[in-house]
Amino acid sequence: MTAPKRVPLSVLDLATVREGYTSADALRGTVETAVAADQLGYSRFWVAEHHNMPAVASTSPPVLIGAIAAHTRDIRVGSGGVMLPNHMPFVVAEQFALLEALYPGRVDLGIGRAPGTDQATAAALRGVSPYLTVEQFPDHMKTLLGLLGDERVPAERLSATPAAESFPEVWMLGSSTYGAQLAAALGLPFCFAYHFAMSSDVDGALRLYRDGYQPSPRFPLPWVMVSASVLAAETTEEAQFLAGPSRVMALSLRTGRLGPMVSPEEAARRQLSDMDRAVLESLPGTQFAGTADEVVAALDALADRTGADEIMLAGAVHDPATRIDSLARIAKVWSR
Repeated sequence: MTAPKRVPLSVLDLATVREGYTSADALRGTVETAVAADQLGYSRFWVAEHHNMPAVASTSPPVLIGAIAAHTRDIRVGSGGVMLPNHMPFVVAEQFALLEALYPGRVDLGIGRAPGTDQATAAALRGVSPYLTVEQFPDHMKTLLGLLGDERVPAERLSATPAAESFPEVWMLGSSTYGAQLAAALGLPFCFAYHFAMSSDVDGALRLYRDGYQPSPRFPLPWVMVSASVLAAETTEEAQFLAGPSRVMALSLRTGRLGPMVSPEEAARRQLSDMDRAVLESLPGTQFAGTADEVVAALDALADRTGADEIMLAGAVHDPATRIDSLARIAKVWSR
């Protein structure tokens, strides 16, 4: 029997804040995880934009990406993603053009449409500007592409950087058919957020993306990445235990009881109501938790089912050392 053809693996990180620890601790943990991912041969390391959340320190992807890039050598670094309705396109273009100038050929700009927070915080970010609305998202995407060197969209007098030698790789992110169809229309690579949208129609979204893809100068062919939340440990039982905090975090997000990430021991002690248990049945927190062989088998099945060109590993854990150990175990089996 021949071994399955393995696609590149990448990493998504949220800079998770633990109970009893600070934002600075969380950010140091993210940089340490990125350094390990680079050494282990992962393809990309992305950080996401979230606001006003007690468990997430990743509020400004371009700032965090700069720190990560400075401590790594080969791995691509980027956003998974920047929530464009929170920002004017010119600001985002300047930030990522600067990052690309500092770290040429290593910067990804993943763009999302969701606010990355609640509506009150989104209003605080956007103010009363009539130019920052979800309805303007497609036009703002085109403007952003033009500012970052896409010859199909003239930038008109504005320049994101005075003399660019290269440009960041722009990705569309999504968990629905909307993002898939817009990525297809713009000729961009597409990352489907399967790690928090298991119940959505990933197969239908990717079919629409591939069938409707309009080739672009930089991406003549469609390119798909699918994310999954994973945790590998020595035994299945240990992995399930270590995944406990991610389940509590998923539950807190859905029920509005936000707080820092609890420890595995605290998660195991928690008494859940029947209603909470019902919610958790649809919110696994960590989708694939087990030994490295079990996790890799699940990722192989996901790649085979979706035809993904890349897989991105998400997964919130209590201790960065646990995340690094998990990534190392998966990388070892994946490379066989």
